Amino acid sequence: MAGAAAFVFIWLLMWADYRADLAQAETEPPFFAQFELTDHRGMVQTDEDFAGRWMLVFFGFTNCPDVCPTTLSEVAAVMEGLGDEAAKVQPIFITIDPERDTPTALAGYVPLFDAGIIGLTGTPEQIAATSETFPIFFERIEEATAPGGYTMGHTSHLFLFDPRAGFANSWPYGTPAEEILADLRKRI
Repeated sequence: MAGAAAFVFIWLLMWADYRADLAQAETEPPFFAQFELTDHRGMVQTDEDFAGRWMLVFFGFTNCPDVCPTTLSEVAAVMEGLGDEAAKVQPIFITIDPERDTPTALAGYVPLFDAGIIGLTGTPEQIAATSETFPIFFERIEEATAPGGYTMGHTSHLFLFDPRAGFANSWPYGTPAEEILADLRKRI
């Protein structure tokens, strides 16, 4: 009888631990934004610099012929649509082509979208380390007709992170600004 009681007691403890772990897993985001890179003004920026703000993060490159400028134009439309609430959101463009996308190159690119976008770059090692904390893919593709003789293939999702840098949502390339804006308004 004592053995059965001990078994039930241990089972209840294990069940409570399991339920607590399950509840925590349901409330924790699947990943967090983590980076330490140089912005388009030459200043080192980390995810902690944006604590308390929502982050819209896009990975791309300045020589991208279509996906990147289209997505950043959508981000600009979202930021404009937020009006006074835009101060709660920081749009961030992280390059996957640090060889060409220096702070100077980014300084000439991100202001074109007039949305307060911060461009981030770093060494190839820093970009690789950053990409490992996000579910993204990128690769260099040799192409003789492209600037510098190559282009970049990459994940084209726009990521949203909450004010604690936890993943909140993502949208695939081509998602209209209106849809992103409606979702973002519900969250902030």
